[in-house]
Amino acid sequence: MDKNIQNLEPKEVWSHFHSLTQIPRPSKHEEKVCAFVVEFGKKLGLETFQDETGNVIIRKPATPGMENRKGIVLQGHVDMVPQKNSDKQHDFEKDPIEAYIDGEWVTANGTTLGADNGMGSAAMMAVLESKTIKHGPIEALFTIDEETGMTGAFGLKGGVLKGDILMNLDSEDEGELYVGCAGGIDASIAVPYTETAVPADYEAFKISVTGLKGGHSGMDIILGRGNANKIMFRLMQKLRKEHKAHLVSIDGGSLRNAIPREAFAVIAAPKAAAAAVKQLVNDMHDVMAKELSATEPDFKMTIEAATADKMMDDASQARVINVVRALPNGVMRMSDSMPGLVETSTNLAIVKSENGNVNIACLLRSSVDSAKESLGAIMESVAELAGAKIQLAGGYPGWKPNMDSVILNLMKERYQKLYGKTPEVKAIHAGLECGLLGGVYPNWDMISFGPTIRFPHSPDEKVNIATVKKFWDYLVDVLENAPAK
Repeated sequence: MDKNIQNLEPKEVWSHFHSLTQIPRPSKHEEKVCAFVVEFGKKLGLETFQDETGNVIIRKPATPGMENRKGIVLQGHVDMVPQKNSDKQHDFEKDPIEAYIDGEWVTANGTTLGADNGMGSAAMMAVLESKTIKHGPIEALFTIDEETGMTGAFGLKGGVLKGDILMNLDSEDEGELYVGCAGGIDASIAVPYTETAVPADYEAFKISVTGLKGGHSGMDIILGRGNANKIMFRLMQKLRKEHKAHLVSIDGGSLRNAIPREAFAVIAAPKAAAAAVKQLVNDMHDVMAKELSATEPDFKMTIEAATADKMMDDASQARVINVVRALPNGVMRMSDSMPGLVETSTNLAIVKSENGNVNIACLLRSSVDSAKESLGAIMESVAELAGAKIQLAGGYPGWKPNMDSVILNLMKERYQKLYGKTPEVKAIHAGLECGLLGGVYPNWDMISFGPTIRFPHSPDEKVNIATVKKFWDYLVDVLENAPAK
């Protein structure tokens, strides 16, 4: 396992990325990485400060002769999604990421890598440090908490930044330029439950759904991957109806913006039905393995003995099961204007029993605001029918494409000159910060690009080594050819 990623080319980018892997930086816990970036900027002698939200801003003056170029804001986020395999011992608030080279890729040992958006942050640091790149006025905006609430983008105030062009370095397909993104909203549902004692003639079991790929709830939602929560409650519905099983507890998924890879339930069922319960779990495993054979070859569903003294009463668990089964999940509609792009989707991300409620967290995305609102209303209808409480919050706007963009046309031209082909121009079914930032700075001409990253938000996350160099060379070339004021 070759861990010497700082020796990869371009070293100026990989060395900074390696440094970032050594600093714990899960969303909501960016204090250490922000302090690191602040110290980095000050050591370079550049104007460096944090705004009241916690974003780090570093300014670098234009190189001599480039003062007449439009100011460029380089932007990326410092936080990362903390996901790990169930058998991996790792504390994201304390432990460094174990990144290593795997053929043509860099990946991590059993955890997310943090290339999303560590590669963008590393490239920004390399630009700030460089003494050879010619460029106009540059501002580097390192935002916080992008992955769980876009807190940094929400909190950015107008008038702080002076640039004219925003280059977001948080896209994940080299050779593609992104000019639009989906907006989103969080749905949080609380289904109350009442407990009763487990009868003497019942026994408890733990059921595990594991081995799913998970992934980014925006970009990977189109891939048809299994949702651990949906699979678990498909089973629970049959167990309740056929064997009078009762749900004791449920713990499925962990992050709102990650497709749930695992779910764990404890149930209680009549001892007389124990053999039939085990057989039903095995049969459901075979059914689901067949249904998901193309997308989830490592899917597993297992059952083992457990202990429990209380369980949900039947009316409570009926509500819980029906809500999870009825809530929409996956792709709702494809885009009419951009073939192959998801317009509207939802991810049933977390289902967890605690303190008398089963709490359900979903992330709704759409590039059409009215469609997003309608999907939220559907969620409200399901919750109301079940007597559950629902809150729709944390909404953020999408980013409408501008095909006449100056920076877009420049970057198409420069890519053609560098690589002999025209880059693809796309919108993305994910929540880039551009939508929020453009609302605060409506004068900005915006674009997003980056190296090729696969399976973000999952322990399979990896970044393609060759594309990091292309991404870096391209960024440098665009900066050196930035448009005049």
